[in-house]
Amino acid sequence: MKNRKSKAVSYNKWGYIFLIPFVAVYGIFQLVPLVSTIYNSFFENYRSGLIQIGPNFVGFKNYLTLFRNGDLLFYTRNTLIMWILGFVPQILVSLLLGAWFSDPSLRLKFDRFFKTVIYLPNLIMASAFSMLFFTLFSDKGPINSILISLGIISVPFKFMSHVWSVRGLVAFMNFIMWFGNTTILLMAGMMGIDPSLYEAAQVDGATATQIFYRITLPLLRPILLYVMITSMIGGLQMFDVPQILTNGTGDPVRKSMTLIMYLNKHLWSKNYGLGGALSVMLFIVTGILSLIVFRINTRTAEGGRHRDRT
Repeated sequence: MKNRKSKAVSYNKWGYIFLIPFVAVYGIFQLVPLVSTIYNSFFENYRSGLIQIGPNFVGFKNYLTLFRNGDLLFYTRNTLIMWILGFVPQILVSLLLGAWFSDPSLRLKFDRFFKTVIYLPNLIMASAFSMLFFTLFSDKGPINSILISLGIISVPFKFMSHVWSVRGLVAFMNFIMWFGNTTILLMAGMMGIDPSLYEAAQVDGATATQIFYRITLPLLRPILLYVMITSMIGGLQMFDVPQILTNGTGDPVRKSMTLIMYLNKHLWSKNYGLGGALSVMLFIVTGILSLIVFRINTRTAEGGRHRDRT
């Protein structure tokens, strides 16, 4: 018995040793900046011209400023609108492609080639994508030239001067860049489902639609929840695409400016106190929205199990 306990202790020791690099990196690059950001959010610390104001302790004044001027809610709404516009087609197309590639009865040819192609946009830098779309949809760009030559429009359409065209371009770029990654995740989940469940459903006379809604989707719920939460966190951190596409202005009328773009303006102007408060609020908003998504999915799953029992 003593030998077994000593072996278990020695194995545990090596486990803790291998965890040391992760704990060290997490503490230095995650925990320390987080604590520092929270600490700085309670101070007035900014530059006015050549004069440095602060740091002076002001308590919750920076947080009150964010709520009083309405900027936090305004930029949160902008960010969520552009994320939803990109995420909805992303999840729908990914589910369709995942079901298509994972269905052995279709016997698709060159499926590995197509899987590689749909994942390639995920490897391209967002800044390169943004510059490409900025050039394509500029007033004298190829898209306007094609539309004019086809007689669809008579004068160039100013894509960058209309709220929903800019938002649509941002959402479309995020969709193009990330639907391949989502497809791979969902396809992996579908391929892990026991084929005997599908065979039993087909024997019982279930249609393809019934099989998808009654078997595939419920078993994919954990992966769908993971995809939704990680996509939402990434959407709230949206920066590079709208930053380059609008040259950092968030125009027209700041309707395409995201939370991180707004945060970047404070950091660029050396307003560390307000920037810290905004970072903390972004952290809280992300946590609340993730919790809401998790609770909705949990209740839906519990409701489905209750219906199956009855």
